[in-house]
Amino acid sequence: MDLLLTKEDWSNFWSPISLSLQVSLIATVCVIVSGIILAALLARRKFKGKVLLETCLLLPIVLPPTVTGFLLLVVFGRNSIIGKGIEWLFHQPIIFTWWAAVIAAFMVSFPLMYQSAKAGFIQIERSIEEAARVDGANEWKVLTSISIPLASHSLMSGSILSFARGLGEFGATLMFAGNIPGKTQTLPTAIYVAIETGNMKMAWIWVITITIISFIMLALCQPKQQ
Repeated sequence: MDLLLTKEDWSNFWSPISLSLQVSLIATVCVIVSGIILAALLARRKFKGKVLLETCLLLPIVLPPTVTGFLLLVVFGRNSIIGKGIEWLFHQPIIFTWWAAVIAAFMVSFPLMYQSAKAGFIQIERSIEEAARVDGANEWKVLTSISIPLASHSLMSGSILSFARGLGEFGATLMFAGNIPGKTQTLPTAIYVAIETGNMKMAWIWVITITIISFIMLALCQPKQQ
């Protein structure tokens, strides 16, 4: 199969790749911040309703992406309170926009970061953190100076996996953000359209591209051999 790109192909090649990378990067930054904070708060605490709360946080792992996209439409749609508030504030609905793609990527990748961060924090010896508190360190100092450095491998793995998951998101993005070329068309949706329209050359090139990126992401998560 001829995989050489014409000038027209090159003009269409970069747009979904660039958009996917931007969406995944912003979603991952949000996932890292929220995932670390929530994991730090919930990792060792026991309270009534914790199981229910964590189940809700992890639900996007098992839900079909289209269901996640549908729920996002319900929550942020133009007829919802949140959707109306966003439209009043920004003078446009959030659905079928670039930010909708970011929210979709955030929702499906957050559980990976939360689980990794939680596992990392649980493995830390509590005596180390308690010693810092005895020396006068507040909770924020303990988190940033002790907990995060000691759980750095788990946090890094969670971050990389979250980025790769957001990069490959299809169903929720298609439902919530749509497939608007140059605006919300990410790499997975571009591949879908290329296959549907019979443009197998572009489909193959995009598939190879996202496979290489995902391979690199997974390789970075592997523990180094001693």
